Order: sequence, then structure tokens, then C-alpha cells
Amino acid sequence: MNATRRPAQTHEVTDGVASTPVKPQRGIQALESTGALLEALAAAGRPLPLNTLAREAGMAPAKAHPHLVSLQRAGLLSRDANGNFEAGALSLELGLMALQRLSPTGEAEPEILALAQATGLSAAMAVLGPVGPTVVRLEEAMRPQHVSLRIGTVLSLVNTAIGRTFAAFLPEAVLDGMLAQESVRMAGLGAEGRATTPPVDFAARLKTIRELRFDTAQSNPVPGIDTVAVPVFDHTGEVTLVLALMGSAGSFDTALDAAPAQALLAAARRLSWRFGAVGRANGANG
Repeated sequence: MNATRRPAQTHEVTDGVASTPVKPQRGIQALESTGALLEALAAAGRPLPLNTLAREAGMAPAKAHPHLVSLQRAGLLSRDANGNFEAGALSLELGLMALQRLSPTGEAEPEILALAQATGLSAAMAVLGPVGPTVVRLEEAMRPQHVSLRIGTVLSLVNTAIGRTFAAFLPEAVLDGMLAQESVRMAGLGAEGRATTPPVDFAARLKTIRELRFDTAQSNPVPGIDTVAVPVFDHTGEVTLVLALMGSAGSFDTALDAAPAQALLAAARRLSWRFGAVGRANGANG
């Protein structure tokens, strides 16, 4: 049996004075092993056979089997027609309860702060509001930048990286309806003498965004500001948020494989996972 690592003893502090030591709570090691199986199945994001599930949890199949039987009896796991283990009815109920309690913007707040601090760039979060993509959080960079975004700014679906990222995952009929309102959005079509229809390469651009889960805008629509944007998915497969990093033109690498974009994608994957988008969080198409 593996030895259980005991956490260091901690003290509760009140008004600067340490009180009596707080003992770590006792757990049941067998249940922790059971939890490792559930974690392995959740990480896979698909039904798994016994041997694979046991291997991913770091167990011998003979050890894993009784745990899996108990999980089935409790309703936390079930088996499909091929005998693979998958989430059971109780797991689904618990997952839905957790999802109902989630606040996407609240969950994303620490990620926005961390992105701004780690990259030195401005970090933004947008949701799809009734009029269009709307900025709901903006963490300014430590270095002064002329970023015209503000909380409540509604962005073009055609001429901004954040807007295009939303547009790429909208049903065609919904997108067509929203494009009719482009003139009321920042950098929207029909404003400032712009054309009233999307450019001819718009559909191809959206296809690329769907494939890469990423878009960029360089000095457009705000001259001198570059932007990279990525989608965050929820458990229904819909884009619930778009995250973006912004900085002075030429001050950072906007390529997909560069550090800023990779940090942004990692944050989006973590949030998508929390929101239940298992396949999308792992970069799977769907």
C-alpha cells in the first residue's frame, strides 16, 4: 500500500496571534483511490475500458475493478453497450448542479488578472450581449497604452478579433440577423463611411477561426493596437466568453505559437473545462 503523505500541521491565526494547531482532517484512502479513477475518466472526456481507465489512474486493473463496481452501484458510473465506463446518472446530476452555480464572468476574473500580470499586456473579457459582443472586464497593462475599449463597449462582428471570434461560432441565421446591426457597434459596418456588407473573405476568415480557435487583429480597428482573441466554450458547446490580449503594435508577437497566444489559449482551456466543455477544452473539433 502506498504511504499517505501527511500535510504539514497548520495554525489558525487570529489578530496576529497563533492559536492551537489545526490538525489535518482525516480521509479515507480507499475513497481517494476511487477519486483517482473518476479524475482519470473526466480527463479522458470519453468512455474508457477497465484496463485503460486503471492505467490512467495509476492502478492495477484488479485493484481498480472493485472501486468501479461500487461507483456503478452508487450511480456515479455506468457502462455503455461496449462495456466501457462512463458518467452515471448521479454524476450527471451533480455536474448539472455545479454548472448551474457557475458564473462564467466570475470564474474568468482571476484568469484575466493573471494574464495581464504574466504578459504585461491589457487583458479583456467579452460576452455576447443583446446588441453584440460586449466588453465586461478590462485589466489595463502596466505600460501605458491607448486602448479605446471600455467596459460596455460593443464590438464589430466583422472588424474586431473579439467580434469575429464570436461570429465564427454563431449559427448562420443568427449571424446574418446580428450583422444587420453592425452600424451601432465600435468599428461596425456602415459606420465612418465603411461598406455595409462584410468583405468577400469574411466566411473564409470565420472558417479559419473555427479551426484554430484563435484570431488576431493588427492595428485594426484601433491604429497602433494589436489584439489576439480566443473563445471559451460552455457545456452546451456554445461560446460563452471571448478572452483577448492587447498591446501596442509590434510590442508583442501575435502568432498562434507565441507565448502570449499560448497563455491565452491555456486560460481558455481551463475555463472551458470548468464550464463542462470537455472535448472543446482539449482542442477537439465539434
